[in-house]
Parts: sequence; C-alpha cells; structure tokens
Amino acid sequence: MALIRCNFHSEALGMGTSMTVLLPDPAGVGIGLAGGAPAGDPPVLYLLHGLSDDDTIWTRRTSVERYVAPLGLAVVMPQVARSFYTDEEHGNRYWTFLSEELPEVCRSFFRLSDRREDTFVAGLSMGGYGAVKWALREPGRFAAAASLSGALDIAHRRHHPTHPLDPAVWHTVFGDRPVPGTDDDTVALLERAGDDLPALYVACGTEDFLFDDNTRFVETARRRGVPLTVDFSPGDHDWAYWDEKISDVLAWLPLRSPADRSQ
Repeated sequence: MALIRCNFHSEALGMGTSMTVLLPDPAGVGIGLAGGAPAGDPPVLYLLHGLSDDDTIWTRRTSVERYVAPLGLAVVMPQVARSFYTDEEHGNRYWTFLSEELPEVCRSFFRLSDRREDTFVAGLSMGGYGAVKWALREPGRFAAAASLSGALDIAHRRHHPTHPLDPAVWHTVFGDRPVPGTDDDTVALLERAGDDLPALYVACGTEDFLFDDNTRFVETARRRGVPLTVDFSPGDHDWAYWDEKISDVLAWLPLRSPADRSQ
C-alpha cells in the first residue's frame, strides 16, 4: 500500500486541513504483506475517526493497512476535529466538507472509482455516527456503511444520566437548535428512510458505554424492517475491539471482483 498524508486547502472550511490515504500498490507483494491493485480505478472506503482523534489514528492504532492490502481498496481518512461530521452552529462546515468537497477533492488528487457499488463508509464512535448519518442522508452514494461503537442516538446523548456529551462540544456543534427528528438524528433518519439503502453493519461491545445507543438503533431498524448485520459481542470502547472489528468490516464489504469492476 501507498500511505499518503495529504495537506490541502478546504474551500468549505476556509482553511488548511489534512487527510490520510491508503492506496493500492501496483508493485504488489511485499515481505510478509500480500498486495493487490485493481485494473481500473479502485473502490474506496471513507474511514472516519472518533471524537478525541484525527485522520492519522486508524493507521497508528490498528493494522488497517495490512488488512486492506490484499483487497485492492483505497481508504480515505479525513480530519474533522470534534465536529460530529456536522455543519457546526458555532464553528465550521464539516458536513459540507465531508459530503460535498471531500469526494471531489479525493478524485481530483487520486484515481478512485465514483460508482456507488465501489463506495463505502465506516467509522468508530463519533465516526460511526458520521458514517451512518452520511449513508442515511445520501443512500445513493454508498453500497455499504458500518458503525463500530457508534454514537447512534445522539439526540439522547446530551442529557444522558451517566455519559452525557460534553456541554461545550454540544454548544459548538448544535448550539440551541433541536436535534431530535432532524437530519442530525440517525434514529429519526432511519425511521423515515426509503427502501434503497446501502447494506448496514452495526457492531458494539456489550461493555461499551454506547451499547444502549446501538441497541435502540438496531431495534428501530428491525421494527421498520430495515436489514442490517449486527455484531453485539463482548468488548469495550477501545482499540483492541476496533482493530478486531475493522478486519471483520473489511471482510463483510461487498467488494466486486476485478472482472465485475472492469465492466
């Protein structure tokens, strides 16, 4: 894999920002590492970070580069600070950056497929929320979306009795505007979702403080008849769990064969 730390100017943010990108390496196999590169433009996974992290964290805390190498899959990891992938009320336009600017910038810098069947999104914690929100708001963009330990019921997180969201973060991101029922409420997005959704994957450790958020999201999906893959197994809100589960997500992705991608 090629590992690229890309610094660039964002028009949506009005400032410089960064992303970390993994690209399939046409040189193929390295010592102890299987490689693979598709014949055409590679499929792409947008992989989103959590509240306390940045665009480098997935490559620093997991073996995602090793897991991705044989798949011929590009991975784009953007930097969004503590924004909850939202156009902040008292900050910057991170939803606009993510959903509008980032895909165009990536395709201008790198050879990446723009076909729905080759486009995926996943994330952990705040990034799991961002991945699901993006997939439900723009279902025609993605073939699959996965959340690991996601904050999937943000509307109830503000006044949670034991693990509320930091009031300063809430004020910056959402201000005084109501969140329940809006496009920032993933449970509400799921309630009114259409039929042509991407494949959905929800994983959360049973010891995770966000486990109840995930069970509510899954219960809503099942009540509405929305199909999804669920992995509720022992685990906490930590990198040992996410390193294991991102490998599971990559195995689950509906990646097309090289022959299918050439058509």
